[in-house]
Amino acid sequence: MKVMIKMKLIISKTKEELGKASAKHAATLINNAISEKGSARILLSTGASQFPFFEEFVKQDVDWSKVEMFHLDEYVGISEQHPASFKRYLLDRFVNIVNPKSAHLIDGQKNTDETIAELSALLAESPIDVGLIGIGENAHIAFNDPPADFEDPRAYKIVTLDERCLKQQIGEGWFKSVEETYKQAISMTCSQIMKCRSIISVVPYAVKADAVYKTLTCDLSNEVPATLLKEHADFTLYCDADSASLLTDEIIAKGKT
Repeated sequence: MKVMIKMKLIISKTKEELGKASAKHAATLINNAISEKGSARILLSTGASQFPFFEEFVKQDVDWSKVEMFHLDEYVGISEQHPASFKRYLLDRFVNIVNPKSAHLIDGQKNTDETIAELSALLAESPIDVGLIGIGENAHIAFNDPPADFEDPRAYKIVTLDERCLKQQIGEGWFKSVEETYKQAISMTCSQIMKCRSIISVVPYAVKADAVYKTLTCDLSNEVPATLLKEHADFTLYCDADSASLLTDEIIAKGKT
């Protein structure tokens, strides 16, 4: 049976409007899942591009005691005390604010094989209802840099980050130089991301304009990993005026259908 693809493109004038709209959408999906089955599972992105989303997300009217959280990736070897730790990011901006039912955070300093096995077993218990999947400057999803492996059947794996990805981390202020960066990470695979029931991508800022343009104009390609999201049955891409600045009226009209 052919899956009916339902992609939506939503462009806000500002990052603040984007944050409010995407957070409200995510909350609606979470509340629908709670109404349907008594609980919800969510998957969260991190990084500077997600700041507007998290500022509004924690304000939403959600029974967080019924929400179970996973996240996409973490650097191998990093301490949660490091400013660039995604575990620290989520503790500060989400977990310690809303106190969800559970938060399955990736510990970069634990044994990687054990960590992957534990998270994979938890993910296999039930589908993720809502996945917040950011898109990198090189169009990566999670830390699946191009050329991404779309077929890897595992839930998480160890990846080596490419140069453009490392430079993005420096540009966002997490590290001062390439020498300071962590070169490997535990990352959710593309195939696992696509198992989410709904996917929302929050992609503001001019530095993401090229990635947004390629995501919307390129055919499915592992050189532009985010093109895979267009194959999902319920995918919504949120942009602000800056990240959508390279899109023509024709591209926008096609994305909104």
